[in-house]
Amino acid sequence: MRDTVELIVKALVDDQQSVDVREIDRGGLTLIEIRVAADDMGKVIGKQGRTVRALRSLVTAVGVKRKRRLALEIVETATAGQEVAE
Repeated sequence: MRDTVELIVKALVDDQQSVDVREIDRGGLTLIEIRVAADDMGKVIGKQGRTVRALRSLVTAVGVKRKRRLALEIVETATAGQEVAE
């Protein structure tokens, strides 16, 4: 699933080199974290959150099919090096 999300996100953004997608297992939940350049954040989120909502729907549908809990988060990297979850 990580590879599919990464492929979609790279198609959306201008700076494909800065795309980082991680898959983290947390006790029954698989979390997919997306990190992109600050300039591309709006492209991944989309107007009124439609793009990220569609990505989350896709991830949820795959989770139901695989009988696993999957979640998607966009992680914004702050300038001070601290991360803020979207």
